[in-house]
Amino acid sequence: MDRLDELEAKSIYILREAYKKFGKLGILWSMGKDSTVLVWLAKKAFFGSVPFPVIHIDTTFKFPQMYAFRTSLAKEWNLNLMIGTNKEAISRGVNYQNHTALQVCDELKTQALRQFVDQHKFEGLILAIRADEEGSRSKERFFSRRNTDFEWNYAEQPPELWDQFNTGFKKGEHIRVHPILHWTELDVWEYIHRENIPLVDLYFAKNGKRYRSLGCMPITFPINSDADTVDKIIDELKHTKTAEREGRGQDKEDQYALQKLRAKGYM
Repeated sequence: MDRLDELEAKSIYILREAYKKFGKLGILWSMGKDSTVLVWLAKKAFFGSVPFPVIHIDTTFKFPQMYAFRTSLAKEWNLNLMIGTNKEAISRGVNYQNHTALQVCDELKTQALRQFVDQHKFEGLILAIRADEEGSRSKERFFSRRNTDFEWNYAEQPPELWDQFNTGFKKGEHIRVHPILHWTELDVWEYIHRENIPLVDLYFAKNGKRYRSLGCMPITFPINSDADTVDKIIDELKHTKTAEREGRGQDKEDQYALQKLRAKGYM
């Protein structure tokens, strides 16, 4: 097997372990490249049909292209799409004009996710985070627990040696499963190329700009790039020295912004 085969096989094994070990699970889908690859892997793991609900925690501030992609792909792949929003916070006027990006992320993502999990009684969530993407994510494990208050103690992460995964959790704890934790950004793009996985067209350059990472429209900015095909993006990544999340506004407000958010339950 080549590297992509090995990555795929391990991810599929993790997905099947999660399905076997835990009760009600859902896959978080942001419509970004990583979570779309994760849904594709779930289709492969379960012979063409995703057995978990696919969940979008909607801030209502995504790009129009992302909403259109959500509708079309959910229909094409026959996904059980569930959408969660923090309606109370939205009704209070929580937005990027009157609040910091960290405040918006906390209310419209973290709190919205917690409300959704409590409402629908999910035991755990499957996420498309990668260890190389950002510092706090490198502290995760393939199977990671949150306590009964939805919080993550990143300083207490037991090792997972020789693929002996942490699947023993107490009742009431919230489980996070990370099947592509071991992938890199370049791995993801090479796999997209090999599998011909559809993506939001914002990733591809137009007029010398493209988005390398997708989030909420008011705080997500493009990079300078002429890479308008998957092949060109792969070549660009092999030579870039710029961080993947350079265009994400919430990361710039605080050096440890994501770690603080994720300790409270953020994706």
